[in-house]
Amino acid sequence: MSSTGRDPLAPIAQRPYMPGYGLSPDLAGLLPWSWAEERLTASRNYFVSTVSPEGRPHCVPVWGVWLEGRFFFSTGARSRKARNLARSPRCVVCTEGGGESVIVEGEAQVLSDEALFGRFADAYHAKYAFRPEPNGDPVFVVSPEVAFGFIESEEFMATATRWRFSHGHAEGHQGRGG
Repeated sequence: MSSTGRDPLAPIAQRPYMPGYGLSPDLAGLLPWSWAEERLTASRNYFVSTVSPEGRPHCVPVWGVWLEGRFFFSTGARSRKARNLARSPRCVVCTEGGGESVIVEGEAQVLSDEALFGRFADAYHAKYAFRPEPNGDPVFVVSPEVAFGFIESEEFMATATRWRFSHGHAEGHQGRGG
């Protein structure tokens, strides 16, 4: 904790920029980052969006785990998403279900740390009863730059939240969008 009482590694909560939606300018009601992490951890399926070299969006469901403040998923080395990420690491990850949504914008890197792979494989096995092999398909780690939380209800305008990461996992990135 810093002298301000805020965890220096926690993202900064703000209102998303959504002109015309009538979002409250008041910061009361912003969702805590713990709310987002609970949903990122609990989601069984996620949607990963990448962009082709021609600029065509590609969105597919994947299994994955939220671990140590980042999103991990495995995919075939020749899959479209792996090829897209090799060309441009920027991507978006969304939790399943639209009632309480978390959207993470970030950059994906291939996991190369053996100890971290072991922790990923343990978490993946606990969640899906399947253990990825260390020399199998690539595992991507998405480090967040910006995240959004939305609750589909009458509370939407008071709870819509954007979190900006300006440290740690997203070192050197100020975040974009919303």
